[in-house]
Amino acid sequence: MAQERKERINLQVSPELSKILTSIADETGSNRTEVIRQALSLMKVAHEAKRRGKHIGLTSDPSRLETEIIGLL
Repeated sequence: MAQERKERINLQVSPELSKILTSIADETGSNRTEVIRQALSLMKVAHEAKRRGKHIGLTSDPSRLETEIIGLL
């Protein structure tokens, strides 16, 4: 499998957001970079859904899902 080309970016965040990133990374056994990648993937899904007239929400009843987002956490 060919390795995907990656670009390095610099990101400045508040101390509070930095702590949140670290906390999520620790809780999921991941790292801060992967947390940001997953957050951007989720934002992409939300953006595309909105463009199609869909809504993003949370439910405690999985049988009511029209689309399930997998691969996060």
